[in-house]
Amino acid sequence: MARVLLFGRLSDIAGWRERDIDSASLGALRDVLAGEGEELADALAAPGVQIALDQAIVRGDAALSALSEVAFLPPMSGG
Repeated sequence: MARVLLFGRLSDIAGWRERDIDSASLGALRDVLAGEGEELADALAAPGVQIALDQAIVRGDAALSALSEVAFLPPMSGG
């Protein structure tokens, strides 16, 4: 199971910050999370949301293992 982390507004919407989820890929993981509610699905699909896989930003789909750590990062602001 991949360790999934949600930060900022994403964790507020989901009602959790960390969870283990069984998923073979980032795409499948997004589908699982989107199934938890329309508000979370919309927030994850919003512009600026980034995904870090094992502490490296990734774009597109990628395979996950039982040891993967996936973090969903909301848009950053500030200076």
